[in-house]
Amino acid sequence: MNKAVFLDRDGVINKDGHYIYKIEDFIFNEGIFELLKFFLEKNFILIVITNQAGIAKGFFTEEDFLKLNNWMLKEFSSRFIEIKKVYYSPYHPEALIEKYKKESFDRKPNPGMILKAKEEFSIDLSRSILIGDKESDILAGENAGIKKNILIKSEYNISSSHTKYIFSSILDLFNNLTSKINILTE
Repeated sequence: MNKAVFLDRDGVINKDGHYIYKIEDFIFNEGIFELLKFFLEKNFILIVITNQAGIAKGFFTEEDFLKLNNWMLKEFSSRFIEIKKVYYSPYHPEALIEKYKKESFDRKPNPGMILKAKEEFSIDLSRSILIGDKESDILAGENAGIKKNILIKSEYNISSSHTKYIFSSILDLFNNLTSKINILTE
C-alpha cells in the first residue's frame, strides 16, 4: 500500500486570499516546492484535498477552478513534482448556486475526499500525513484515521488540542522536517 501526504490548497500550497480562482492571484507559499520534493524522496504520493465553497457561493465557476488547478499542476510538474490527484468539494449547505447546495460527505471536516483517494490509490492512512491550515482540515484527517495531522498556523483559530504538530509556515515545517525533528518516524 502507498503512503500519502494530503494537502489542503489555500493556506498550504498557496497564500490564502479568500476565494482564489485567478492565476494572477495565486502565490505559492515559500518552501512548498522543497517540502513536496522532500516527501516525494521519502516515497509519499501527493494528493490535494480542497473545499471550494467559492463555487457554491457563485464567486467563481467550476471551470474557473479547473483552469487554475490545471495551471497549478503544470507549475508543479515543471519542477518535477507529481500531484497524483486534486479532489475538491464545490458543495456548501448555504450555497447560492442550487446544484451545489447540500451537505456533502466530501466537504471537510468530513473525510470523503481522503477516503476516495485511499480507495483509488491504495493508500495506507496509518502511514499517511495531512497538512492543513484550518480546523476542518485537521478534523478531516482525524475522521479518516490519519494520525499525523500537521497544522500550519493561519488567521483561522484552531484548538491546539486537535494536533501536536503545529508550525508557523510551510517553510518552518520544511526546515524542521529536514533538521530538528522527524515526524515521519514517530
